[in-house]
Amino acid sequence: MKTFLRIFVLLCGVTLTAQSTYLHCGKLIDTKSGKVLIEKTIVVTGDKIISVENGYINPTNYEDVTIDLKSKTVMPGLIDMHVHIEGETSPKSYLNKYTLNDADVAFNSTNYAKVTLMSGFTTVRDLGGSGVNIALRNAINSGKIVGPRIFTAGKSLATTGGHADPTNGSSKNLMGDPGPKEGVVNGVEDAKKAVRQRYKNGADLIKITATGGVLSVAKSGQNPQFSTEEIKAICETAKDYGFHVAAHAHGDEGMQRAILGGVKTIEHGTLMSAKTMELMKKHDVYLVPTITAGKFVSDKAKIEGYYPEIIVPKALDIGPKIQDMFGRAYKAGVKIAFGTDAAVFYHGDNAKEFGYMVEAGMPAIEALQSATITNAMLLSMEDQIGQIKPNYIADIIAVNDDPITTISTMENVIFVMKNGVIYKK
Repeated sequence: MKTFLRIFVLLCGVTLTAQSTYLHCGKLIDTKSGKVLIEKTIVVTGDKIISVENGYINPTNYEDVTIDLKSKTVMPGLIDMHVHIEGETSPKSYLNKYTLNDADVAFNSTNYAKVTLMSGFTTVRDLGGSGVNIALRNAINSGKIVGPRIFTAGKSLATTGGHADPTNGSSKNLMGDPGPKEGVVNGVEDAKKAVRQRYKNGADLIKITATGGVLSVAKSGQNPQFSTEEIKAICETAKDYGFHVAAHAHGDEGMQRAILGGVKTIEHGTLMSAKTMELMKKHDVYLVPTITAGKFVSDKAKIEGYYPEIIVPKALDIGPKIQDMFGRAYKAGVKIAFGTDAAVFYHGDNAKEFGYMVEAGMPAIEALQSATITNAMLLSMEDQIGQIKPNYIADIIAVNDDPITTISTMENVIFVMKNGVIYKK
């Protein structure tokens, strides 16, 4: 009977109400202390961690399940603070917005969500799409499809012609004049209305494009694109609705305006100066570096026809600079939140970011902490996720080796549990 129940749980991805799961962990990363513990048993009932015991404890009830992870390293589910779950890079990406319907985008996104979860990321922050990302979050939360826990910005906010203006690159017949409803802001009143529209649409946070971007069909990848007054209006309104604000930014002036305007995270940060680093520390703003995306776009820009011609010089210029900036920012004491910009590269490759962070000088344990306790705190879930601790949500993953000494092992997650449900074994 016990064997049958175990097979049922593993194949169907369900947890029986009266059943507990005992995870025998050879190594267990305590993300709070930064220590690697040995020979521990995690007891999970329902969607919660009940206890963490010394040694390998065996269940006493025949319904309970034991999972042997004695040769593995176990840790909390990972959190990626910068993904775009609706789409994925390809030479057809720029044509897709004219050929795909919302239903097509939705069906595609379910696969990206599943791949993300299977790579060990049990929670993500989605920083902009068409709005399908809100429906995707809801479908995952209701158990209709498999994917990570999603906090989404819905549609990113831009200025006219800015990085997230949805009509960039369109013909004049299709361009029109999008406004706050479509996420395009010009002036303080527009800024307030755009935030309120995101609330109405069901977003969890606000994302602005404070500077030009690499992959938008526009000339500049770094010019400031909001006034400080507009950013302040966005951040003040966002606070009223319980939102924090993330700011895409490559150029230094745009970053400084965003920081002074009240954002919580700077995404990318490519051309960040020492002055801006000091501003970030002063105002308690976190850097989300997205090194993987920078490397990917600079490589793909060398392939003729992969990107539209206007994008290639931006990708070749900005992409290679992110890792070096990250290393300098980390050494200067800027707080780091793990994020990758998945979709700019292939979903499921998110964990490559750990290797690049370590390569740039961040200790492996701190890189792991940035993807667990730091990000949990930024999402106001520090008492629920990011640690393996009694009464926390049972988001648990395992890898073959010890990432403290072999960080590349993070790219091969072999066990995934989210909300107490085993999805990968």
